[in-house]
Amino acid sequence: MSATNVLLKLTNVGKKYDDNVVLKDINFSLEKGKILGLVGENGAGKSTLMNILFGMDVIAETGGYDGEIIFDDKKINFNNPVDALNAGIGMVHQEFSLIPGFTVAENILLNMEKTKSSIISRTFGKKYETLDFEAIDKEAKDAINILGVSMNTNTLVEDIPVGYKQFIEIAREIKRDQVKLIILDEPTAVLTESEADILLGSIKRLSDIGVSIIFISHRLREITSVCDTMVVLRDGLVVVECPVEGVEIEQIAKWMVGRDINTQIEHSANSQRIQEEDIIFETKNLWVDMPGESINNVSLKVRRGEILGIGGLAGQGKLGLPNGIMGIFESGGEIFFENEPLPLNNTLEALKRGISFVSEDRRGVGLLLDEPIDWNITFNAMQVENRFLKSYLGGLIKIRDDKSMRQCAHEYIDQLEIKCTDEKQKARNLSGGNQQKVCLAKAFATNPKLLFVSEPTRGIDVGAKELVLNALKEYNEKNNTTIVIVSSELEELRSISDRIAIVCEGEIYGILPPDTEATEFGLLMSGEYKINEKGEKIWLR
Repeated sequence: MSATNVLLKLTNVGKKYDDNVVLKDINFSLEKGKILGLVGENGAGKSTLMNILFGMDVIAETGGYDGEIIFDDKKINFNNPVDALNAGIGMVHQEFSLIPGFTVAENILLNMEKTKSSIISRTFGKKYETLDFEAIDKEAKDAINILGVSMNTNTLVEDIPVGYKQFIEIAREIKRDQVKLIILDEPTAVLTESEADILLGSIKRLSDIGVSIIFISHRLREITSVCDTMVVLRDGLVVVECPVEGVEIEQIAKWMVGRDINTQIEHSANSQRIQEEDIIFETKNLWVDMPGESINNVSLKVRRGEILGIGGLAGQGKLGLPNGIMGIFESGGEIFFENEPLPLNNTLEALKRGISFVSEDRRGVGLLLDEPIDWNITFNAMQVENRFLKSYLGGLIKIRDDKSMRQCAHEYIDQLEIKCTDEKQKARNLSGGNQQKVCLAKAFATNPKLLFVSEPTRGIDVGAKELVLNALKEYNEKNNTTIVIVSSELEELRSISDRIAIVCEGEIYGILPPDTEATEFGLLMSGEYKINEKGEKIWLR
């Protein structure tokens, strides 16, 4: 690699949030006009690294980063995205930032509008110039033509198919003055296969005209087909930087998960007590309209007493399953619990039937932040099951039983090792790990038959992770409670689950035993194949 042709170079870049190290000693380079593929499991550090490059506010607000970044022969340390844009770096995020009521052309040239002078503007100054709609339309068409797509620039964005909105985002970036690098974060996630093929061709055309690309994708075959080089992140470290030519997708999957593919995972659940035909919960043709985590046509059977893991990459739909089933987001299809239909979009009915949910959003959904620990732990049981209440006059009057609430809270504080001043400490003032333990205690207190748990260890330290997972295992074993655990960490699922279902593109692509080779999970997550009901692989790409 010629030093004079290097556009971007990272040297010993690191980042931590408080005591949590998310990036460490990141080193790699990108040449001008080349495409670099960036891959890694969820939590590997991809998003944090891109936030650093694009100057996202969260980086500066949390103490900046370590190391050095050289871009276009200058050392950079952006304080905000405007600095990055001015330097020639554009980024297309997974979430669209388009204005629905504006036309395609207006969105592409937003904040870069062409104007024309008039007698008034020549007299009173440039700010009185008017929009030159003909020039705006021409500039937008030029950008669209570079991408090689067909689109009417006068159409309102709200009337454009979802897939083509991605092209509008990219077109906007290439119209910025002196753009040198574009970061594409999962740009094909919302595209059909044919649309994705068009986009990959567009990316190649951009590199041909000298624009460098950082291409983030979970579809590994896209990485091998379009990229010149690749970087694999794992646990905040660069484990591989190499040319893409000649690399097999199976090898990339193995680098991503980073474990011996013959490693046998020991999990504590006793599969002998789980009967394959004893189905406690079933979905048929379930769909969930959860922004960024939509589910399409999922049919799934959960066995009584098992721990079923749900895995998959970010934005593929795994979080949509429990949120839709529990009525947090609109859903359709059919669900059955203990062989009886369960109404959709009815959280209270699910709770009454014995189904509990520990949300991934513990602060927004899981906790009453300004209430004490004992209130949080007993609230659902009190509201749904009329527990922790004293009845008078034949039940006409019910008064909160503070003593039993306190006793229950003390039991779970001891059992889960919740670090607090006492049961009256407000949930808001607990650490993230202890907040998560309170959420678990609240679910356990309802004595559920079926427990959904989403991202139970997200954002908590290693010690707290182990305790939370052990608590779930013990609860499953002692009570024969069926648990469905959704997690972004594959090894977490492999350590606790009897089976693991992988969600990709809003569907279940396959269900595997936890001791399956790690590479197989990586290929399922990347959408390389599906597994049908007969256990046969169906290769897709």
